[in-house]
Amino acid sequence: MRVGLIGAGRIGAVHAQSLAGDPRVRRVDVVDADPDRGRRVAEAVGGHVADSVDALLDDAPDAVVVATPTHTHADLVVRFAARGIPVLCEKPVFADLATARRVAAQVREIGTPVQVAFQRRFDPGYLRGYEAVRSGAVGQLRRMHLVTADPEPPPAAYVAVSGGIHRDCQIHDFDVLRWISGREVVEVYATGANRGAGYIGAAGDADEAVAVLTLDDGTLATMQASRYNGAGYDVRMELAGSSATLAVGLDTRVPLRSVEPDAPPFAAAAWSGFLDRFAAAYRAEVAAFLGLVAASTAGSSTGLFGHCTVDDALQALLIAEAAATSRRERRPVLLAEVGNEIAPVVPVGTAAA
Repeated sequence: MRVGLIGAGRIGAVHAQSLAGDPRVRRVDVVDADPDRGRRVAEAVGGHVADSVDALLDDAPDAVVVATPTHTHADLVVRFAARGIPVLCEKPVFADLATARRVAAQVREIGTPVQVAFQRRFDPGYLRGYEAVRSGAVGQLRRMHLVTADPEPPPAAYVAVSGGIHRDCQIHDFDVLRWISGREVVEVYATGANRGAGYIGAAGDADEAVAVLTLDDGTLATMQASRYNGAGYDVRMELAGSSATLAVGLDTRVPLRSVEPDAPPFAAAAWSGFLDRFAAAYRAEVAAFLGLVAASTAGSSTGLFGHCTVDDALQALLIAEAAATSRRERRPVLLAEVGNEIAPVVPVGTAAA
């Protein structure tokens, strides 16, 4: 198949490698606002350069991957989906709830497959966590704990347009919480602090955040997020059930050390960032999308489920909105207050019944 790649920045270059390395892809067409950068990425993977987004659209590739700045996502998703071209779009697809609801409704009506790039769904550890909950290995799930901690904050220009720590950083946790638990969040209480650079607080954001979430079956979830985890990039999850407690991300490169004298050693250096930590997940994510495209082209329902839909992304955004409101107003917030629009939670690689 022939796949277009819109955006040749850091994550776009990663996706270009994944596309070029997949035997189902015979050609990658790259377009970027910076023609030189687009040319470099295309040349690195043996791809071609498209003159513009319009030219790529008119050329009707079999699929397209969108890795452009956030404010362009919604329009690109709708334009390509409307032409029947399946889309893999980096998160977030939308910057605000009004846009989110509009795009979700349009994509639903159009019917073209659109996958949102929440790559943790394709990480081997998170997949095993999902399987452990579904198989009953943990017993009845009672508690969840999720951590996302960056070693250093993004630049001021990014923070100002990021939507804040809940919408930008914890959004991955909100999505994987729903996916792994199979439940919906009904209430959020969040708080935060500013302990670092002044530009984060000036943007109305926090650089340290915690949240307590209540799920619709009574399961409790706690979350921590940080922009200043000096030990390294730390992304983990704990699943505590009536029979067992399991951990995702507790490997030799986790930036966590025990002070107990008989604790096992951690030999490797800590993860440096998300591209390092989730390299395998990004490849698997693109492979799953190509499977989605192939199944759609063949008119098969197999492979059309299990990806993160635009409706799933909308639901994660609603949780982030509730968290932001809670931190701002210093009170628990019900999801119903921001408009709980439940989307079905379907596992990776599984068809709907």
